[in-house]
Amino acid sequence: MNSSALNRINRLGQSIWLDFIDRSILADGTLAHLIQDDDLAGLTSNPAIFGKAIAQDSAYTDAIARFGGAAGMDVEKLYTDLVLEDIAQAADLFLPVYQRTGARDGYVSIEVSPLLARNAEASVMRARALWARLQRPNIMIKIPGTEEGLSAIRTLLSEGINVNVTLLFSVPRYVQVLDIYLQALEARHAQGLRLGGIASVASFFLSRIDTRVDALLDQRGGGVKLLRGRTAIACAALAYRHFRTVTQGQRWQALAAAGAGVQRLLWASTSTKDPAYSDIKYVEPLIAMDTVNTLPRQTLDAYRDHGDPAVRIEQSMVDADQVVGQLAAAGIDLASVMASLEEEGIVKFIEPYQATLKTLERLRQAV
Repeated sequence: MNSSALNRINRLGQSIWLDFIDRSILADGTLAHLIQDDDLAGLTSNPAIFGKAIAQDSAYTDAIARFGGAAGMDVEKLYTDLVLEDIAQAADLFLPVYQRTGARDGYVSIEVSPLLARNAEASVMRARALWARLQRPNIMIKIPGTEEGLSAIRTLLSEGINVNVTLLFSVPRYVQVLDIYLQALEARHAQGLRLGGIASVASFFLSRIDTRVDALLDQRGGGVKLLRGRTAIACAALAYRHFRTVTQGQRWQALAAAGAGVQRLLWASTSTKDPAYSDIKYVEPLIAMDTVNTLPRQTLDAYRDHGDPAVRIEQSMVDADQVVGQLAAAGIDLASVMASLEEEGIVKFIEPYQATLKTLERLRQAV
């Protein structure tokens, strides 16, 4: 039995996924080794990750020639073809995990075009198309948890399409997302449709919260600077508290009895942005049953090297109310901060997506 820090997290009820993909780790066996040696249980991707991979990895050159050699081919179609090829291969590598865990883990996430973040109808259509092309049970379609995205999420889940709800920053928005999940399952149950095997995670972004709030605290100076680096963990802990309250309630228990699985919280944006903080800051305090932590490779390697797994979410929940109260007393408007982070998060996916399309056009012309 493996006994690294990553393996031990798995035994505490939290799944570790990888927030990274490129063609090289698929081809050289790196991803397969991570699954085998570290109990890696899933993978997340986004337009920024694929943008870097396509721009930097020469392994895509042949595929670009194969898919995009014809003059006039739509460059967005070329992007989709390349991405789906990687996602399908990764999903096949994780399929044994999916089967072994009874559909709890083994998922690979692919995001709809970030240009559709404010368009529910178009997001549903694109998600259906991706789901139909991939034809794999261990795929999750990423939909931003924007106000517009909520209806798309409900529709897709009610149709039996797995959804990774991404770009969550605020606890109130997470409360809405979990309720949407329950609504979708209840709609399926009322129609006599299966609940087992319908999977979803709610991706709560962490380090971006601290980056934004820390800057506000620095402007104020004085004793409030002691709150630096505490906001993200506090918000995540409050979200988990709500998750636990709901899953202990009668509404959820009725769905569970009908075969439903929980929508787990997934901790995202877990790389440490401030060098003054630990490089595993967004792992240790949020180890909890029925959660996922998706880690970029650098954070994954750091945790394997010096992580100390233990369930610490209880203390994080104890601290959370005090932290949020002190932030309010310091004049930090968390609702406003979270709204701006959501909008900024969409932009941070749109910009690399558009840059990648330009890169693909240049590479296609070159080949």
